[in-house]
Amino acid sequence: MTTLQNLTLVLGGASSGKSAEAERRVTATGRARVYIATAEAWDDEMAAKIARHRAARGPAWRTVEAPRDLPAALATVTADEAVLIDCATLWLTNLMLADSDLAAAEAALLAAIDACPAPVVIVSNEVGQGIVPDNALSRRFRTAQGGLNQRLAARAASVVAVMAGLPLTLKSPSP
Repeated sequence: MTTLQNLTLVLGGASSGKSAEAERRVTATGRARVYIATAEAWDDEMAAKIARHRAARGPAWRTVEAPRDLPAALATVTADEAVLIDCATLWLTNLMLADSDLAAAEAALLAAIDACPAPVVIVSNEVGQGIVPDNALSRRFRTAQGGLNQRLAARAASVVAVMAGLPLTLKSPSP
């Protein structure tokens, strides 16, 4: 069994293997597993992707659907569980599309992580390595996502980047 710190951030590009790495880390704890899903099925392709992911995880995971209210989802977690939030990028997208107060939502999320009695692994996309977006909404999203990732990374005991399915440790707990 592996011991996770309070917060682990797993970053990567689209289809980099970050979700699989995060699932591996949560499973390795030997604790009961909670999957907090932020995706919403806006079309048939996304609905199929969600169904594939759920089937691949199997019944060993308790799934909580939380496209916008991560603090409420984290409040359902017990000390004998380990949590995977997949993912911060879709959560932020959902908040932006709902014209939510991003600063207040982020503050509430960070407080909920601090209060969570179980270790939390958050998956997030690294969006800062591409070209500068050509429209204001995309630039605003990139800036907000980059800031969220930085604040999560600063708070996390462990940060891992995943490229081509390979985890690269960016930050690890002090001995």
